[in-house]
Amino acid sequence: MEYNIEKQHEKGKLHAIERIKALCDEDSFMEIYSGVRHNCTSFGMEKKDLPYDGVITGFGKINGRKVAVYAQDFTVQGGSLGLMHGEKIAELIDKAVESRCPVIGINDSGGARIQEGVDALCGYGDLFYQNVRASGSVPQISIIAGPCAGGAVYSPGITDFIFAVDKISQLFITGPKVVKSVMFMDISEEDLGGASIHSHKSGVAHFRCESENDCYRKVRALLDYIPHYYGDELTQNVKYKFDTKKKAKQITEILPENSRAGYDIRDVISCVTDDDTFFETSAEFAVNCVTGFAKVEGRSVGIIANNPAGLGGVLDCDASDKIARFVRYCDAFNIPLLTLVDVPGFIPGPQEEQKGIIRHGAKVIYAYSEASVPKITVIIRKAYGGAYIAMCSKHLGADFVYAWPASEIAVMGAEGAIGILYGKELKDPAKAAEVAAKSEEYKNEIMTPKIAAKRGYVSEVIDPSQTRERIARSLEFLAEKHTMDAPLKKHGNIPL
Repeated sequence: MEYNIEKQHEKGKLHAIERIKALCDEDSFMEIYSGVRHNCTSFGMEKKDLPYDGVITGFGKINGRKVAVYAQDFTVQGGSLGLMHGEKIAELIDKAVESRCPVIGINDSGGARIQEGVDALCGYGDLFYQNVRASGSVPQISIIAGPCAGGAVYSPGITDFIFAVDKISQLFITGPKVVKSVMFMDISEEDLGGASIHSHKSGVAHFRCESENDCYRKVRALLDYIPHYYGDELTQNVKYKFDTKKKAKQITEILPENSRAGYDIRDVISCVTDDDTFFETSAEFAVNCVTGFAKVEGRSVGIIANNPAGLGGVLDCDASDKIARFVRYCDAFNIPLLTLVDVPGFIPGPQEEQKGIIRHGAKVIYAYSEASVPKITVIIRKAYGGAYIAMCSKHLGADFVYAWPASEIAVMGAEGAIGILYGKELKDPAKAAEVAAKSEEYKNEIMTPKIAAKRGYVSEVIDPSQTRERIARSLEFLAEKHTMDAPLKKHGNIPL
């Protein structure tokens, strides 16, 4: 097979076949359906012979394990999707589900092939249907290695993880020309739907990569953390590294003396997971929370954490979406959940209320309540109000909830509570001492985790240095967790 490789190199991009070879183990890829051609006979298409109809499909191995891969070739009719092009990808996904292996799509397409009309739309529809059918059965990973416009964005949008590459990736429903004609606005492809836009602002992309080779390296790394199909057992790497004495000391020094001061929750993550194993997802989006995969004693775990370094760790619409989606992914593939809590509440104000914080926040509650995997929660510092409940509390089915001694669990902080309970006294300077005493009383008798422990809402109040050991032993105990049958129903109705 001859490929128009130089045409891609002129654009600073790899060719489809080069991308597949960079992604897969050496000499492991085998192409299928290379002889497929379009059957369009209008607008000059009858004279065109499009190799493999513009998409290379096949199977290979990554890290020694089988994968299904497709790569659109922009040098063939702009990578446009026609009926047979779409059918090839749909068939590949169907085979991946039957063979129980991940599907990785390398997208580089101008969108639907206009000359094929409704047949092109049929190709997209069949592809979307297989994306949905495969969801939760096998992991689906999308690499955006060029433009994805119109219908081309929705297949990646359905998949589990999207990788974008700086200065190469673009995703948009309508391109700059349409935006200008409809909205009279001049905007570049990069500003409309570049890698930075979708990793930072929209949250569509879960990973932003410096180059194509960096992207393929990260995809290979991701596949080491996740099961390759539903029911695949998470294997344990017995060669994990963890400096117990060093990390036990470090974790006790993380929290600032001022309970209002921020800190990076990643420092806590580093102290409870195997050395250098945290693999963060959506790192630039909704920075008030952190999600990602890590290893604990060599086994994968999904981590969700509030991050006081970003907006104080509050829950807003974007953070809620980010958390809920990640929780549901982990639950779909039986990856245990570790939740680190330091949350002052859901964000107040008209902007978030009008965006639907009620609807978005409800997604977190729904996702955690629905999840049946092992669920371990550690309350680091603050756990206030509805956000305390939402962040995998005992009330939403957490298996074990641990709390640090200085943590605060209450409807709200002491200042807010005293402001409501003793509003009149606060206005009287003569009662300042009385109000201060009441504030201390609230902290010592209401907010202390000992109260939650007495009620059984906290499994144990632990010293920070014990956190890693508690997590590891709890995961070990819950490894064979089996939940009882759910109420009879087809499925629930998550507040999307």
